[in-house]
Amino acid sequence: MLRREALFLTAGMLGSTLIGTELFLTGCSRKTNDQPLISDPEILFLNEVGETILPETARSPGAKAAHIGQFMCDIVTDCYEKKEQDIFVAGLALLQQSAKNKYEKDFMGLDPSQKHDLLAQIDAEVREKNYRNEPHYFQMMKELTLWGYFTSQPGATMALRYNPIPGKYLGCVPYEPGEKAWAT
Repeated sequence: MLRREALFLTAGMLGSTLIGTELFLTGCSRKTNDQPLISDPEILFLNEVGETILPETARSPGAKAAHIGQFMCDIVTDCYEKKEQDIFVAGLALLQQSAKNKYEKDFMGLDPSQKHDLLAQIDAEVREKNYRNEPHYFQMMKELTLWGYFTSQPGATMALRYNPIPGKYLGCVPYEPGEKAWAT
């Protein structure tokens, strides 16, 4: 084989590899939308909803400490299907409207007991209607709050018992009433 032929074949292989890689990786790029699905004020609103569901106590931080609004935004944006995203985003407006109808204020302007009463009322309605075919926006918010909180650093290490380096498996560990559940 001549040196020219070897250089020509090497250049051809290298070029096709680079071009093929570029074409392959275009399938991995995410379509970006200039308009976010959930805005920054709505993330703050979700923080308040999460904090109402899991408030701060003397023994553990609340959902706001786990940045639950951002967690909900990320999961809804990246993991939910379009139909579920639409239900969730529409639910933000419905929750605000419920606050205005009941208290003539935005949800953010309510005191903690009013927020709790409003969410408890919505939760009771959801359980009564038993949504099986289509999820309810509040059911999604509640599930995401629990998931995000108990998998976050403050939730796992402060609200639950946490053992960062577990030892041997003990199938029967005595449990005293009032003890925290295990995170790991």
